[in-house]
Amino acid sequence: MILRHAFIPLDNNRLAHLCGVLDENLRAIEAAFDVAITRRNESFRVEGTKRNAERAVGLLQQLYDRAKRPIPAETFQLALVEATQDDPPTRHGAGDDGEIVLHTRRADLSGRTHNQVAYLRNILAHDITFGIGPAGTGKTFLAVACAVDALERSGVQRILLTRPAVEAGERLGFLPGDLAQKVDPYLRPLYDALYDLMGFDRVTKAFEKGALEIAPLAFMRGRTLNHSFVILDEAQNTTPEQMKMFLTRIGFGSKCVVTGDVSQIDLPKGMTSGLVEAERILRKVPGIAMTRFTAADVVRHPLVARIVEAYEADKAESDVEPAERQP
Repeated sequence: MILRHAFIPLDNNRLAHLCGVLDENLRAIEAAFDVAITRRNESFRVEGTKRNAERAVGLLQQLYDRAKRPIPAETFQLALVEATQDDPPTRHGAGDDGEIVLHTRRADLSGRTHNQVAYLRNILAHDITFGIGPAGTGKTFLAVACAVDALERSGVQRILLTRPAVEAGERLGFLPGDLAQKVDPYLRPLYDALYDLMGFDRVTKAFEKGALEIAPLAFMRGRTLNHSFVILDEAQNTTPEQMKMFLTRIGFGSKCVVTGDVSQIDLPKGMTSGLVEAERILRKVPGIAMTRFTAADVVRHPLVARIVEAYEADKAESDVEPAERQP
């Protein structure tokens, strides 16, 4: 099917911002929807299946409407992810029932895919939530956003960030500095999210007041965490004993979010991941929610989704018995 669409009145600046450098945005839309896009000035021709062509034209119009200024790569990628959803999540207006409004510095923060929306709802409705899936699906960022929101609403008294100190295939040796300085490199993704959602100055003041805390997972034993929002990141690198110890630290008025990617386990060969075991054991426990993300939920550079899909396909093939493989 061929659809023709013209942007009238003609605005060359908007067209330039829409198409991107050397039409890179158009090429990305073509790849996402499996369509062919050609243009001449303000007239666009989109060829593909009826559904895909209509969705591509709809995205072009949506981007053109916001193309008064250059479209940031992140904004473009998020719009592309939303448009490629088979049934995009409903956007609620202010005051609508079921609306998820998080009080952070990012006014536009919301779930971009069905799994992300479900993840946010699980965090808000459950005391313990697991977010399991590949890199780039927003597991950590959305967890930190919910933590910041809870702190802003006085729903909790502090945010506590932790993760196992396991290197990704490297041995860095002994790190200099005090406890915080030793753990900082491992918690950098959480810091980045905090700076984005709160701003550097507010994060610094929150640490000074004790409203934000970092704690190595190994130092959590014996603590009872009341009125806290606790985030355990990179949980795939916990041992079963560490995971059980961590989950039993949760006290009254607290929420806990555990995130991890079971395809990137850095534990010694033969050691069971605490996240894998916890997912199996706790799946049906009331009060605990599990959210599984897939490559379709990746909101980073489009290559990240393709990389994840390629690794998943290779793993699925390697799980097949050699006798069953095609020559």
